[in-house]
Amino acid sequence: MFELHAASVLLQWATGGLFFCWVTTRHREVNLGYGWLLRIVYGLLAALSLFIGLRYGRQPIREAASAAVVLATGFALFSSMRKHEGRRDLERFDPRLDLLAPAAGLVGVVAAGVSSGDPAWLQVARIVVGGLFLGGISDGMLLGHWYLVQPGLRRDRLNEMVRWTSLTWLPEVALLLVPTGMLSAFDGSIDDGYGGMLGWFWAACAVSTIVLLFVTKAALKEREYAAVMAATGLLYLAILTGFGTDLVARAILAL
Repeated sequence: MFELHAASVLLQWATGGLFFCWVTTRHREVNLGYGWLLRIVYGLLAALSLFIGLRYGRQPIREAASAAVVLATGFALFSSMRKHEGRRDLERFDPRLDLLAPAAGLVGVVAAGVSSGDPAWLQVARIVVGGLFLGGISDGMLLGHWYLVQPGLRRDRLNEMVRWTSLTWLPEVALLLVPTGMLSAFDGSIDDGYGGMLGWFWAACAVSTIVLLFVTKAALKEREYAAVMAATGLLYLAILTGFGTDLVARAILAL
């Protein structure tokens, strides 16, 4: 069993999202606005994590890490918005700055995992992998929308996000099955309060997520531009089932 805390969930989500921000920005293909969008979104999530953590169930290392994420994200955002000779140049922004925030966030995520229950290694693995899983699927959806702003962008970047998210799905599900895990919800060892229905709901979310990711990858093979929008819509659904995969399981195991 372990403790599920909103501040930890927000920090892991922000950390994973900012890491995959770097995965995309390091190629220097997506214009600066995409990085601005992600840094603002995940910086606000980290700030919200800090606020909730300070107000409810304070964990000093996690809160310090959240504050560091906010500062590092703000620094990267400021650096990317600076003008050179009257213009903003994608080539002059160093994408390695986008690694500062997730590196700081990882410290807080690990600390949150250690303090959330036993065995510590399992809780740390779950929260770290869960952060990558949620961050990857969120960034994929946001990147899909960015093709409306930058329609000439190659599909390689969106395919990369779908591929990385698909790769995190297996360890995400496997770690949630490790005892004490979701198998206990199926055999009745853990009472979810709904006669086992939440366990089956989790299973449906897990299977639906990987199916949606495979269908998204197949859609991106089509040449028409509409395929990108179709893939983005599929990723919308995958976000819902992906969050169900991670958060429903953790809520059940926290009972």
